[in-house]
Amino acid sequence: MDNVKLMDRTDTKYVFTLQQLPYFLDQLKNDYRVLEIEGNRISRYESLYFDTANFDLYHCHHRRKPNRFKIRFRKYVESNLHFFEVKFKNNKGRTIKDRVKQKQIGDSIKDAAEVLLRDKTPLESVNLEAKIWVNYSRITFVNKVSPERVTIDIDLTFKSKEQCKTIENLVIAEVKQDKALSSPFVKLMKKYHLREGSISKYCYGIISLFKIKHNNFKPNLILLKKVLYGTITNN
Repeated sequence: MDNVKLMDRTDTKYVFTLQQLPYFLDQLKNDYRVLEIEGNRISRYESLYFDTANFDLYHCHHRRKPNRFKIRFRKYVESNLHFFEVKFKNNKGRTIKDRVKQKQIGDSIKDAAEVLLRDKTPLESVNLEAKIWVNYSRITFVNKVSPERVTIDIDLTFKSKEQCKTIENLVIAEVKQDKALSSPFVKLMKKYHLREGSISKYCYGIISLFKIKHNNFKPNLILLKKVLYGTITNN
């Protein structure tokens, strides 16, 4: 993992059903190693995302604006680690992540977190508020021969102050690479005619819990519905 932190990377996403997951993993076992923490190969992630009162960061994603940000606190449950993280998607399609360790997750951005926010973004902490929790379980795989990670996210749950919604039967897989390389996982997805495409978990959560404009995300949402209602098969 130390050799594939990939804090500056390209991301490729796929979605499929939970029932398909064991079948796919069986075909990948010779190409990847799995991350294990304290005897656990499935790790729980809890992330608190921030946005402006008018969801300006969400709308930047919706408009596909280049050079956009996600702002969050994240807890790695099994290792009991907390970070404040800034994710930046630049106009070349690369994801750059910066983070600073925290003692705990808070509902305001201050101290070292505020310093990082000001250093890496044009945003001010006073204009950001906690919007939504995005929680899930993750399995992390590391390619045995090249700098690539594949993350498998399941048990996706969105929580705001008023609502909570769990998305069942959905797997969100993400291939993370420094640059485009041959990937056994991508080859497997192509073999079963699963095309690239998803939606950020933050944006999916905002759409799920708030009444907000999302026309540009409709193709992604249609794909998710096809997966959730079982219309995508292995054939």
